[in-house]
Amino acid sequence: MEVLKYVGVGLCMGLGAIGPAIGEGIVAGRALEAIGRNPEVSDKVTSLVFVMMAICESTGIYALVLSLIILFA
Repeated sequence: MEVLKYVGVGLCMGLGAIGPAIGEGIVAGRALEAIGRNPEVSDKVTSLVFVMMAICESTGIYALVLSLIILFA
């Protein structure tokens, strides 16, 4: 039973980290495209990108918390 717990934690963190990584890559890529098209808005886009990346990263943090709950429960 312990082995299944560790497998579950590994899957939770593995799959829980892929989503935010892909999301942050998409956000950064689209932001750089927007700045490339219109350099005047780089200040606004940069501040929005930080907020959007924090939202994406929160999903990874939820996966970490869930993994710790599974591990120590």
